[in-house]
Amino acid sequence: MSQNTPQKPIEVTAQDLPLHCPTKDAPLWARHPRVFLDITHGGEVVCPYCSAHYVLKGELPKGHH
Repeated sequence: MSQNTPQKPIEVTAQDLPLHCPTKDAPLWARHPRVFLDITHGGEVVCPYCSAHYVLKGELPKGHH
């Protein structure tokens, strides 16, 4: 994939929180230091390491703000 090709957003749900990148099922070549990402405020977030774009689908669980 070239750097000019936009990545398809990765959909996550409340069950995936707390969200971190890379995810547990990421291939070995896509691994980088784990970083926790706050997706609860805007409903989407981009990883600062690999530029993976995560989008929250559905509602947040109770207690998250």
